[in-house]
Amino acid sequence: MYEVVVVGGGPAGLSAALVLGRQRRRVLVVDAGRPRNAPAAEMHMFLGRDGGSPARLLADGRAEVAAYPTVELREGRVTSAEGESGRFTVTLEDGERVEASRLMLASGVTDEPVAVAGLAERWGKSVFHCPFCHGYETNGKVLAVIGNGFDAMLAAYVADRYSDDVVLCTNGASTMPEPVAAVVKARGIPVIETPLAGIEGELDALTLSFADGTTLAREAVYHRAPTRPNTDLAVQLGCVLLPDGCVEVDEYGKTSVAGVYAAGDAAHLKAVPEPVTLVGPSAADGVRAAVWLEQEMFRAGLPVALG
Repeated sequence: MYEVVVVGGGPAGLSAALVLGRQRRRVLVVDAGRPRNAPAAEMHMFLGRDGGSPARLLADGRAEVAAYPTVELREGRVTSAEGESGRFTVTLEDGERVEASRLMLASGVTDEPVAVAGLAERWGKSVFHCPFCHGYETNGKVLAVIGNGFDAMLAAYVADRYSDDVVLCTNGASTMPEPVAAVVKARGIPVIETPLAGIEGELDALTLSFADGTTLAREAVYHRAPTRPNTDLAVQLGCVLLPDGCVEVDEYGKTSVAGVYAAGDAAHLKAVPEPVTLVGPSAADGVRAAVWLEQEMFRAGLPVALG
């Protein structure tokens, strides 16, 4: 019987486990080993680690957490979870079932870029999703932005911050709302509506091919891809979800189900429809949620109930 099972061993899950391990809670961390930022060679805006390797951060984090004897780390997936606060049953992919008093969901999300040949292979290397994460390194480059609808505003942003040569590729007929289209036009950003056929080359030497046979040479590409949660455990447990499929939490990291907390990219407040999904905030989410989870467990164990 574990006191807490943490699903996910990224910045949020490991940070939560670190907090709980220091409070001598018996914790199991289960991690599938597929972090969202695995394709990226560097991470940024995490104080003390700016420009460092995401893989190194996780390796160091696992070593720090493993130093606490009450915390156990396992590689694998949690396939199902059921029960109620005080006695949850979690099933691992190898069929083993473990019990826990509380659950922390921190399994993150996966990016799902548009289906264009060659794009997925360049994700995080020469096709970037976030100008905060990669913009400084693409300063002054010749850029393309793949996006439509409201997401086309990304072209105006990178043109404002990083490049005076940006082309917007809508990959089909434009669906930009009028205010977005007006901003793009005012910025003088060319728009190509022809569907994309593929991307070839490497950073600083990319070629975008279109369905009509034309090509476009660029040095880097931005594309804000939609995401999906990595597990459906929140659904299985009956947690309230948000329109993007992530689990709704309150300011303490609590979900709508007693005893279930959540942190990281796949959990956010209803009042924040566009959460900041960066390494630093994810780690902070894990700390915050674990502190309040610990306080809940402490209060539940008191011999006299607090008013």
